[in-house]
Amino acid sequence: MQQFARPDSTAEVEEGRTLVPKFDADGLVTCVATDATTGEVLMVAHMDAQALASTIETGEARYFSRSRGELWRKGAISGHTQRVVEMRVDCDQDAVWIKVDQSGAGACHTGRRSCFYRAVPLRQPTGSTVALAFVEQDRAFDPAAVYKK
Repeated sequence: MQQFARPDSTAEVEEGRTLVPKFDADGLVTCVATDATTGEVLMVAHMDAQALASTIETGEARYFSRSRGELWRKGAISGHTQRVVEMRVDCDQDAVWIKVDQSGAGACHTGRRSCFYRAVPLRQPTGSTVALAFVEQDRAFDPAAVYKK
């Protein structure tokens, strides 16, 4: 498995050529996945060192499930896999951005193409209940059929 170097300096992290991911206290980095063709944000997940290394090695998106406490390959159950076209790291290397070819109907476990299917209205009065607006009402697939439990 890939071993990640420890940075010697902030300059190395911000300007160097070595991947030195800054994992949080739980050993995770945030990963944003976007459609490589359209730029649409599909999902946000987390990677531990093993998920990051496996994604780099295989070119297929791997994540760490915080709810299940385990590594998972995107699409292992649904078949809706993500082939990584490009991977980037942000300036302080505590977030990863992957551009993917999304196979199957969608990336979201709710059956939608994107996990970002609701909009938050802005400029709401403080203390008011914020009502989300669905911008993607229709499901791309039936999650009950895909994720038989």
